[in-house]
Amino acid sequence: MIGLSASMVSTIMLIATGLFLLLFGSAVQWLISVSASRDISAIELLYDTVFTGVGLSYGLSAILPAIFGTLALVMLMTLFIAPLGIATALYLTEYARRTWYTKLIRISIMNLAGVPAIIYGVFGLGFFVYGLGGQVDELFFSDRLPSPTFGTPGLLWAALTLALLNLPVVIVAITEGLDALPSDLREASIALGATKGETVFRAVLPTALPSVFTGLILATARAAGEVAPLLLVGAVKYAPSLPFSAKAPFIELEQKFMHVGFQLFDAVLFNRVGPGDLGWIATVALVLVVLILTLNLIAVALRAIILRRRVPLNPF
Repeated sequence: MIGLSASMVSTIMLIATGLFLLLFGSAVQWLISVSASRDISAIELLYDTVFTGVGLSYGLSAILPAIFGTLALVMLMTLFIAPLGIATALYLTEYARRTWYTKLIRISIMNLAGVPAIIYGVFGLGFFVYGLGGQVDELFFSDRLPSPTFGTPGLLWAALTLALLNLPVVIVAITEGLDALPSDLREASIALGATKGETVFRAVLPTALPSVFTGLILATARAAGEVAPLLLVGAVKYAPSLPFSAKAPFIELEQKFMHVGFQLFDAVLFNRVGPGDLGWIATVALVLVVLILTLNLIAVALRAIILRRRVPLNPF
């Protein structure tokens, strides 16, 4: 792993702070100038930008639905990626024999972490949407055909696609944490009469929890900012309703959704925003940065709370 010196960390932090201040200044300047030209207060313009979208030109929409869509996508992806990533890392580290094909599997997983995101989007569109989704419609929603229910891009397929995209990152992070544990921990557990399963789940895995949370935090940040796969598997410019429901499971898995990153992508490339409204793009970019930062801080805080409350117990 590449080590970073204090000067390199300071330089990176300085650049990141400068970019954040640039976005913040551009957003504030846009709010002040547009509110003055329309003879409304900056608070009213900010309210319209976030909640209603009234008065926004060039086909722009409010940001709040995109924030809810991003949060729903991240939460659903985490539910898929956490058990699968932990199970795969445990199998490769604790159960699989160290042979040439397990080494090949590890190398392949590391290589998958570098595959372009749009490739996962194409795979998700072909396998999940048209393949698996079409079969689900034929088996359970045949009365609605030819109008597709799950055989069209939606929140479920977007979450599964992003889970595949981030799964190698989670597996590598957890595997490295498990490999770093001393072999004495496993040998002492076995010597005290613990079974293989007790050693793995009550001695090894609790000790490697920091690596588990690290992998999930990396996946959360990447999912919140990823756009390329979502172009194919469910994100839209405008959705008539939020992907939530009052009935269990309280989320509309088949519904298309709005995403903050997609809104930024669409505004930059397709909306042809005028020079006077470029600050709106800075505002959306600032919201995306703050959202990713907030998700990271929440995940780090949860990791600290769980690790602090985890009292070492005698598993035997």
